[in-house]
Amino acid sequence: MKKIVLFLSAIAVSFGIEAQVKAPQPSPLAKVHQVIGLTDVSVEYSRPSMKGRTIFGNLVPYDKLWRTGANRNTMITFGDDVKINGKELKKGSYAIFTKPSKDSWEVIFYTDTNNGGTPREWDDSKVALKATAKVKATSSDTETFTIAFSNLKMDGATMYFKWEKTKAILDIETPAKSQTLASIEKTMAGPSHGDHFQAAVFYKNIGEFAKAKEHIDKAVAGRKEPAFWYLRQQSLIYAKTGDKAGAIKAAKTSLELAEKAGNADYVKMNKDSLAEWGAK
Repeated sequence: MKKIVLFLSAIAVSFGIEAQVKAPQPSPLAKVHQVIGLTDVSVEYSRPSMKGRTIFGNLVPYDKLWRTGANRNTMITFGDDVKINGKELKKGSYAIFTKPSKDSWEVIFYTDTNNGGTPREWDDSKVALKATAKVKATSSDTETFTIAFSNLKMDGATMYFKWEKTKAILDIETPAKSQTLASIEKTMAGPSHGDHFQAAVFYKNIGEFAKAKEHIDKAVAGRKEPAFWYLRQQSLIYAKTGDKAGAIKAAKTSLELAEKAGNADYVKMNKDSLAEWGAK
């Protein structure tokens, strides 16, 4: 009997540890992802609802620091450097804190994103940027707090915070123009030395050594500074095409550079190949 009681107690304890009640959250988590130009922008935040309450000036006091949502701090991530209302902000993740007022909001991008709400101790050194959001009154209530993007353009958009009859708006500018111009120039200039190197290795691996030689020569010539790993592949490809003299020359240069770089693996591989090819 005692053993049965202990067994049932163990089951009860185990159930108590593992069982968790799942229920809808009053302020559910939302994740928003938007590509602006060529830049990925994502927001994670919790969405409280009005539920008959007066929000701004009451539930959310004016001119007080607000977590900009519910639960833990709202977080935004930029995949590239951007401009917020014309001010530069580096790529990365930030907590968004705000100070709503009747006519405008102060929006603060804070580098510490691990806060249960607003920070217990505010650190001005963690403020990456402050911007003023324009406020517009809406004709109807927005029941659930919303962060979203609109007015998408080639290199920008507006980000807005909307709740009750209030809509606060920020301008975001991304480097899409400069990114596109750089992409055009790179494409028009043709493959890079790295592209040729990858092609050479591929052709070598599938046994098409003439094509491999064509690409490895372009790869080696395209680098501003010689690289021992490029020359190592060049030596192997030359050997496969029957150009033993070229293979030895490339391997010797690769060996010299590898020794200067302190790369023991490439030193050994080059020495082994040179011995195999009867180099003097």
